[in-house]
Amino acid sequence: MSKAFRELLKKVGSGNHTGENLTRSEAAAATKMMLLAEATPAQIGAFMIAHRIKRPTGEELAGMLDAYYELGPKLQPKKSSNSPVIVMGIPYDGRSRTAPINPITALILTSAGVPVIMHGGDRMPTKEGIPLIEIWQGLGIDWTKLSLTETQQIFESTGLGFIYLPNHFTLGAGLVPYRDQIGKRPPFATMELIWCPYAGDAHIISGFVHPPTENMFRGALETRGFPYYLTTIKGLEGSCDLPRERTAIIGIIKQNTELQRLHLSHNDYGFSNINPPLPPTTNELITQIESVLKGEPSEIMQSAIWNGAFYLWHCGICPTMEAGIAVTKEIINNNNAAQKLEEIRGAIAALQLAYKT
Repeated sequence: MSKAFRELLKKVGSGNHTGENLTRSEAAAATKMMLLAEATPAQIGAFMIAHRIKRPTGEELAGMLDAYYELGPKLQPKKSSNSPVIVMGIPYDGRSRTAPINPITALILTSAGVPVIMHGGDRMPTKEGIPLIEIWQGLGIDWTKLSLTETQQIFESTGLGFIYLPNHFTLGAGLVPYRDQIGKRPPFATMELIWCPYAGDAHIISGFVHPPTENMFRGALETRGFPYYLTTIKGLEGSCDLPRERTAIIGIIKQNTELQRLHLSHNDYGFSNINPPLPPTTNELITQIESVLKGEPSEIMQSAIWNGAFYLWHCGICPTMEAGIAVTKEIINNNNAAQKLEEIRGAIAALQLAYKT
C-alpha cells in the first residue's frame, strides 16, 4: 500500500464537509502513482469513484494532464506542413446510438492539408460502444499493428495519426479495467478529451455533453499555461460530431481571450434534422461510410457534408460555412477523401512490407 497515495485519497474521499480539492502537483502525483501501479488496486478504485462523486476541478485535471504528458506518448510535428494539427478528443467508450462521422471528417481534413491526430483504445466501459479503432479497421487501416515510430511515419507521410492506447500507452491502458469495476466513467474520461498526445502546438477539439465540463476544460488548460486553441463541441454522444436534430453549440477558446460562442443551425444551411442512427452491425456502418466516399446520396452523406463544411471553415481552409459546404462536396465528389484513404492504406502496407524485407 502507498501511504503517500492514501493521504491524497483521504483528501478527495472525505465527503462534503471535510474533503478537499487536490492541488495541481498533488493531482499529478496521484495520477502518476496510479499509472505506475504504485497505488494498490483498492486505492485506485476508491480514488476513481471518490473523485467522480466529488467532481474534478480544472486544476486537478491540469495535474492529471501533467502526468499524462510526462509518461505518455507524443507524435512529433510534421516537417512538411504549416497547418495547425487538429487533435480530436472523442470519448473512448464509443458510440451506441448515432453513426460516427469523425473518421470521414478526418479524411476530408487531411485531404485538404490539415493534419489530424486521434486517440483511443478498444471497446471500453461503461458504454462499450463502437470505438474509432474498429471503424478504421473496417476501412482497411489497422492502427493496432503499428508501433509509435511507425505511426509517426504514417502521420508524417499522410497527415493522419492515431495513438492506440494498448500499444502506445500501456500505462494508460492499465487503468481501463477499473472503469468496468467501478461501473462509472472516472475523471480520467474527462481529462482524455483534452489530452494532446502531440509534441507541438495543436488545435484541440473536444466533445462534451454537460456544460460544466466545458468550464473544466478551460480551467485545466489555463492552469497549465501553454499556448492553446480549444474548440468545444456539444456533439453527438459527447463526440466532436455536430448534431443535426438541434442547434450545434460550439465554444471557441484561445489563450488569454474570452470564450466565443457559436451556434450553427442545420436549417440555415438546408440540412434536415436527422442524425443517422448507428446501424445494427459494424459492417453495415462501414458500408455506409464507404458509400459516402463514393459520393452516394444518403443521410450520412448529409452529416458528412455538414461536419466537413464546419471543420474546413473553422480550420481556416474556407472563408465561410457556405464555402465549406461547396469544398466538402468537391472533395467527396472528386474522390479526394477516398484517395486519401487509399493513400493511408498504401503507406501502411509499404511500411509493413519494408519491415518484412
